Amino acid sequence: MIMLVFCGILLIPSLASATRFDHWWIRAFDFPRIQISLLISAVIIIAIIVFDFSETIHFIAIALLILSLIYQLHKIFPYTWLAKKEVMQFEDGDPSDNISILVSNVLTPNTKYHKLLEIVNRRQPDILLTLESDKKWEEALEELEEDYKYTVKVPMDNLYGMHLYSKLKLEETEIRYLVKGDIPSIHGFVRLDDNTKVRIHCMHPRPPSPSEADTSTNRDAELLMLGRDVREQDESVLVFGDLNDVAWSRTTRLFQQMSGLLDPRIGRGFFNTFHADYRFFRWPLDHVFHSNDFTLIEIAREKPMGSDHFPMYINLNFERRAEEQQEKPKADEEEKEWAQEKIDDAEPRENGV
Repeated sequence: MIMLVFCGILLIPSLASATRFDHWWIRAFDFPRIQISLLISAVIIIAIIVFDFSETIHFIAIALLILSLIYQLHKIFPYTWLAKKEVMQFEDGDPSDNISILVSNVLTPNTKYHKLLEIVNRRQPDILLTLESDKKWEEALEELEEDYKYTVKVPMDNLYGMHLYSKLKLEETEIRYLVKGDIPSIHGFVRLDDNTKVRIHCMHPRPPSPSEADTSTNRDAELLMLGRDVREQDESVLVFGDLNDVAWSRTTRLFQQMSGLLDPRIGRGFFNTFHADYRFFRWPLDHVFHSNDFTLIEIAREKPMGSDHFPMYINLNFERRAEEQQEKPKADEEEKEWAQEKIDDAEPRENGV
């Protein structure tokens, strides 16, 4: 009987995450799919050992667990080495027009400023985006401004501050508050070395959690608003930041389908960036998405720097001809309707980006 109870409990995550309900505790099951898969696998093995299969319920329990495991594996499979890569690897010698980005949720109370500076000095990214950065972090990173002449600074004490530093020229940058008045995002353009103009969006929406938001509606709306408008702009685009959502969630996948942006992790690995302190409880929250005119030079999770997030590094090469070989994700009409409902429910402060 106890074993049957355990089997029933392990079915809850799959049943809950398969629904469209957006309460925080339901959407929380979207995050630990790797861990849930491991637990279901372990329970299946134990159940096979414990059950004598004298009752039909034993067969039903095992069958349901196997179906649940298949569901979880189906969600995370694209982010394994076994799946087809969504973004082509750059293989043509020296990159002609590359851009490197370092995204780091620094954790506001974290004072190990030198650790991030060490990573920046080693990697020398063209763009650095810090999240959860306040005035103290801004002051600690001032030394970077000798090399990073273009900056956008939004210091805040509510865990949603952000700072953008760039060696490449930034143009038409603006700070916007798409859904909540205290959740900023940065938008604008960056000029690559050959003068190519690329639109950038730096995001850090609020997550669904008991301490932040009862539902995922506002987070989902912010991502889906961006996805909708990126598709309409039809430009070279980079979207990066801490999206407070995992790569395999319905919302993030729909964001990709609506925007037509590519995820370089697909076919290459999970690149789990949170939580840095707990090896077993990690999933990918920090993202870089790009239009299909970029190919991948390198993607890497950096060493810990005192935050609960690992920094994420990516180096891309702009190649207009890659558009012909890299297909954009697409959303069907039903998914578009669901996305619009989410956007309407959030009552956004601004329309469009």
